Amino acid sequence: MRFPGLIEKASLEDPLRLLATFCSEEHLDRLKEIKNPRLWRDIAEVALVARPASIYVNTGSDEDKDYIRKRALEGREEYPTVHPMHTVHFDGPKDLARDKGNTRILYPGGRQVPLINTFDRDAGLGEIGKLFKGVMSGKEMFVSFYLYGPRYSKLSLYGVQITDSAYVAHSEEILYRNGYWDFVEKGEELEYMLFIHSAGERDENGWSKNVENRRIFIDLEGNSVYSVNTQYAGNTVGLKKLALRLAVYKGYREGWLAEHMFIVGVKGRGGRISYFTGAYPAGCGKTSTAMIADTVVGDDLAIIHAVNGEARAVNPEVGMFGIIDDVNPRDDPEIYSILVNPSAEIIFSNVLLMEDGNVWWRGKPGEPKKGINYAGEWWPGKKDENGKEILPSHPNARFTVSIRHLSKLDPRIDDPEGVPVSGFIFGGRDPSTLPPVLEAFDWKHGIVTMGASLESERTAAVLGQVGVMELNPYAILDFLPISVGAFTALHFEFEKKLARPPKIFSVNYFLREDGKFLAEKRDKIAWLKWMEQRVHGEAQAIETPVGYIPTYEDLREIFARELGKEFKEDLYEKMFTIRVKGFLEKIERATKIYSTIPDTPREFFEIMDKQTQRLKALEAMHGQKVSPFKFDKK
Repeated sequence: MRFPGLIEKASLEDPLRLLATFCSEEHLDRLKEIKNPRLWRDIAEVALVARPASIYVNTGSDEDKDYIRKRALEGREEYPTVHPMHTVHFDGPKDLARDKGNTRILYPGGRQVPLINTFDRDAGLGEIGKLFKGVMSGKEMFVSFYLYGPRYSKLSLYGVQITDSAYVAHSEEILYRNGYWDFVEKGEELEYMLFIHSAGERDENGWSKNVENRRIFIDLEGNSVYSVNTQYAGNTVGLKKLALRLAVYKGYREGWLAEHMFIVGVKGRGGRISYFTGAYPAGCGKTSTAMIADTVVGDDLAIIHAVNGEARAVNPEVGMFGIIDDVNPRDDPEIYSILVNPSAEIIFSNVLLMEDGNVWWRGKPGEPKKGINYAGEWWPGKKDENGKEILPSHPNARFTVSIRHLSKLDPRIDDPEGVPVSGFIFGGRDPSTLPPVLEAFDWKHGIVTMGASLESERTAAVLGQVGVMELNPYAILDFLPISVGAFTALHFEFEKKLARPPKIFSVNYFLREDGKFLAEKRDKIAWLKWMEQRVHGEAQAIETPVGYIPTYEDLREIFARELGKEFKEDLYEKMFTIRVKGFLEKIERATKIYSTIPDTPREFFEIMDKQTQRLKALEAMHGQKVSPFKFDKK
């Protein structure tokens, strides 16, 4: 039972008959096409508890997509713009980011998992059941079916979204492959994730009214997610980060990886393409890195399996839910061209919708004018009750658009076999220590020192104080249903299935000196090209206590070829100086946290200890800041 104790199990013995009281004959027939009694019971149980006025079954047809979009506009969940294919959604001032505190992993008995926000499963289902009781009264309930990966791929998963929000259903249709006919074809044999959402009662602005009762509960045992009293996509769009928790758990049990990673192709000699996956916390350059690569398979998520000794990845999505703040034509030409394309279907969220019907965000040319935004009516110079100026567009403003608009879209995005992965990249915001690019000595060294120990400055994508440095292992901590110790052990086990593990790199675009960034935004392509050459043994490297760094000669040649600019020697030295004190402090912070996690593999501490000893030996010889020219080339 999805809502134990609220209804009698016997009432679900004939779910289609029950659903006939909520569905028109047409939509009941759509459900009958899917020969899966468990699915019928799940939908019927939600309907019995939430009590919608009607049920709309979405098959993914053009007519269904148009209807959902129309309902989003009629219900003021989205607003029209000067371009018919562009709409704007507002979440409300108290619902502008993922809610970490109220996102809970349900475990029987409320088992404690270090760094993971858990809750007793029985108590959680009881609480969420009360919040869902009658919550859809007078509303339309949308039921949609999706693929979480390419069609006919053994790497793909499946999901069912139930929601009373046309905005959520609209977002899903842009972001994922509709799988209604796959559900029809597979019938009862199909295993699926279930996502149940309600925006709850909405106020006069259309915003979720009872955000103090916002809850996002992930039920691992039931392979399902419940979300209520919220509209922000990170809390509501089921197959986005909510599905990632369920996928990680399934991968943990079955021995494969679900990662918070983009998948991109980087061209090398002779036109070859090498594929890289990359994990970055929100606001750390993940989308811009994907957009600057030569081809894009995916910008956010990856499912990675070992296939015949090779790591192969698929993108479970076909859309992008990206941060729009500071996207501009100079630094982000690819994505900017899409965002101003009138024919591209786009949902802008929490930007400024001006009175003339145009949208504005920070980074878009032109000045913001009077209109409405995430806080209501807006005009230049408007201030809040504390006298602080209200930004016209929120720092976590977003865009939702199909990835198929990308000119760089890789033709293998729909390959059921996935793409071979040559390298993993881990990136974060580090103003003072990490160089722009660094290669691990081997898989385990990279997993420990770059993945498991990833730190970053907090951004506006998560509720809380911005600018605080925090550990975010694998850039996936917010989406883990298991401990980071267990997740690290999974990566160690995964390597055993590979004949040639991908190389592992870290990147950091945010190194600063005197408050100024040392690297330009477009420099990302240089780091990617160096990594591609390293994968094929075509670039030299310098061995340091923390990994391999590029030689000045190689980077000078790459910058000239790829960017048409001179890469000066003094800038190289500033970027790639090994800042011993900072690295030692990072190790100390990470080791202190992992020492509280009982299932952390012993090898984690051994690798960290060896790195500490190498750094201390370097410090004794050369001091706390060591120029790259002090090291020998390898």
